[in-house]
Amino acid sequence: MDQHQRQEVSENYSNPKTCLFHVLFKAGALAFYILSALFVHNFVIIFVVTVFLAALDFWVVKNVSGRILVGLRWWNEINDEGNSVWMFECLDEQSLARMNKKDSWLFWWTLYLAAAAWVVLGIFSLIRLQADYLLVIGVCLSLSIANIIGFTKCKKDAKKNFQDIAQSALLSSSMRSTLQSAFGV
Repeated sequence: MDQHQRQEVSENYSNPKTCLFHVLFKAGALAFYILSALFVHNFVIIFVVTVFLAALDFWVVKNVSGRILVGLRWWNEINDEGNSVWMFECLDEQSLARMNKKDSWLFWWTLYLAAAAWVVLGIFSLIRLQADYLLVIGVCLSLSIANIIGFTKCKKDAKKNFQDIAQSALLSSSMRSTLQSAFGV
């Protein structure tokens, strides 16, 4: 592949480095688990390194690639009453509309595919009767699902907020025109 072809490929994504690391951390955790299960027979090392890589992936997705690739961020807080409260942050509607579609596509598909891969690996562990490896998979799958739920809720919250803003703007302009016609202004 010559330099010109590499430039064309990288031009498809507006944030190629972020996309690379978004995929790299997921692939790293999955690849280490698969390869170490074949070649390393020390469960503690497999558990620690795989969970560490999955935790890095969780943090990068939640705090970096989610913001840059899809303009969303989520977190969870405990309020004064001790209840868990989901908090969401997103770009404004115009900025979200300008987000690169390929970046967004890569973000969402890799989010779901990584979780699906952990499920498949879990099934293989069940078939091979390796219950201890299910612990590793359970932790990694939980982190993947937490990001899926967080970003899905964040996306739905953003759409709801945009609809509410549009509806209030429409109501406001409708009310203004009614008042103008009523008072002949």
